[in-house]
Amino acid sequence: MASALAALRSLLFVTWMAVTVVPWAIAVLAASIVVRGDRLYWMCVGWLRVAMWGSRAICGVRHRVQGMEHLPTAAQGREAVLLAPKHQSTWETFALPTLMPHPLAYVFKRELLWIPFFGWAMGRLDMVHIDRSKRTEAWNRVAQQGRELMARGIWVIMFPEGTRTPRGSQGTYKSGAARLAIVTGTPIVPIAVTSARCWPRKSFLLRPGVVDVSIGRPIPVAGREPDELMREVEQWVEAEMRRLDPEAYAG
Repeated sequence: MASALAALRSLLFVTWMAVTVVPWAIAVLAASIVVRGDRLYWMCVGWLRVAMWGSRAICGVRHRVQGMEHLPTAAQGREAVLLAPKHQSTWETFALPTLMPHPLAYVFKRELLWIPFFGWAMGRLDMVHIDRSKRTEAWNRVAQQGRELMARGIWVIMFPEGTRTPRGSQGTYKSGAARLAIVTGTPIVPIAVTSARCWPRKSFLLRPGVVDVSIGRPIPVAGREPDELMREVEQWVEAEMRRLDPEAYAG
């Protein structure tokens, strides 16, 4: 009975996203003719808030956040940081822009731009889309655009594991985020997210519950090597994941 109810709620949620994203994306595409930058970004975040409201109201997926005090505040101006979150689900992709006080620029595979409406709207934003099959070209694009974006105070977000991992597991932490942080002199902020507890990877079958988000202190990058810096990020994130979701790592 519980699984049937979760499936029904999930179907309603997917319908909610589909019904709302089409007119919102059309409005973004039209607005992008004359509006760019932060204003267009926050317009897109408006739909993400709608989607997150749907996950909470329809599917019972709530969240709680700790560590917001570790992020630069408005009083510090547009100081840039590089966010390096755990990646378990679509949830954090949608939720983090709604939680952060500054615009974010995702580094993501260009195939996402082909998603009707959602991808088309995302293509109008200041993001870094890469071709993963061309590693050198992809890194050059990340480095160049990353510098430009962070010079404007935009926070870049990269998932160190590259792809979503199942609950209770650990992917390979790649050094790309650490390399970008070092070449731009930008502190890197590790983030633990227990999203797979409620929204498993590669699935739209949501379960009610609480997603914990824990934001670590910014890690300085001066004088660091990429691999060694990423190991520090990995150690913090994985230790925090085990603290937040111990039953997932019981084995």
